[in-house]
Amino acid sequence: MSNRLVNILIPVVSVILGLIAGAIIMLISGYNPINGYLSLWNGAFGDSFYIGETLRQVTPYIFAGLAVAFAFRTGLFNIGVEGQMLMGWIVSVWVGLAFDLPKIIHLPLTIIAAAIAGAIWGFIPGLLKAKFRVHEVIVTIMMNYIALHVSNYIIRNVLSDQSDTTKEIPNSASLKSDFFQSITDYSSLHNGIYLAIIAAIIMWFLLEKTTKGYELKSVGFNQHASQYAGMNVNKNIIYSMIISGVFAGLAGAMQGLGTFGFAFLQSSFSGVGFDGIAVALLGGNTALGVVIASILFGGLRVGSLNMPIEANVPNELVEIVIALIIFFVASSYMIKWIITRFKREVK
Repeated sequence: MSNRLVNILIPVVSVILGLIAGAIIMLISGYNPINGYLSLWNGAFGDSFYIGETLRQVTPYIFAGLAVAFAFRTGLFNIGVEGQMLMGWIVSVWVGLAFDLPKIIHLPLTIIAAAIAGAIWGFIPGLLKAKFRVHEVIVTIMMNYIALHVSNYIIRNVLSDQSDTTKEIPNSASLKSDFFQSITDYSSLHNGIYLAIIAAIIMWFLLEKTTKGYELKSVGFNQHASQYAGMNVNKNIIYSMIISGVFAGLAGAMQGLGTFGFAFLQSSFSGVGFDGIAVALLGGNTALGVVIASILFGGLRVGSLNMPIEANVPNELVEIVIALIIFFVASSYMIKWIITRFKREVK
């Protein structure tokens, strides 16, 4: 059994173990796990509306997962995806409301603005890491809170007159799709799903097929060796955080221009950026893995809403299942040891 196959089996085994552990918890709590998981499946993929809602949830997860995965692949731990996403969200709505332009100009402008906002929010911890060796985990965590309160201030004092929400963006800046609504029974699925798939392809191409991607991965693998080989380590650290921030900012644009169409005051974080960490871990920090993991997490999030209705199972149990999946992914060394031992016994 090759290492590549083992690396593929680890997340698969983690998901299976998480689901089994979740079923045991349901049994102990007095619920029927078969009914619970059937209602979860029906709520995620049971009909065209639920499929549309699941894919809508998958869209920002892909961007958030790519943001975390890109930083991981280059040796950095970007915990600030949530804040970078919020900045992309508020800036995309801001630009959407500020201009009256044809859609062919207005929509790309709002998306680019969101990407730039996320890039700037990623540039700051990247610069501090490169120049002063300030740990990016600490800086990005703190910047999440700054982003939360700055975005709330902008909503209340700039984009509205002391209101909790902004106006809805015009159609010229919207990602909403009449086509998707017609085939998914008027779900909130929007055109951002196309952009998410394109972003995954771009990340794969950048890291696997370009010289710059090789440099970024080399710096992440061994900074001293990369510097000895003539690479500019500090510049590549900054580049990595900027690119990661771009993906995160675009996740915000998906929310502001697609899912909601406006911005609103948030008392706490949306959770999409933090879920992106789990998506990246489960996806093995690869572009394809992130897409597959996003479908799983999107299905769990949307499907869980149906569990109390059909099976009388509290949807909080899905949070436990997700936590267990992450735990088993984090325990990958243990799973790898079990798989290797099983392989030897088979021989």
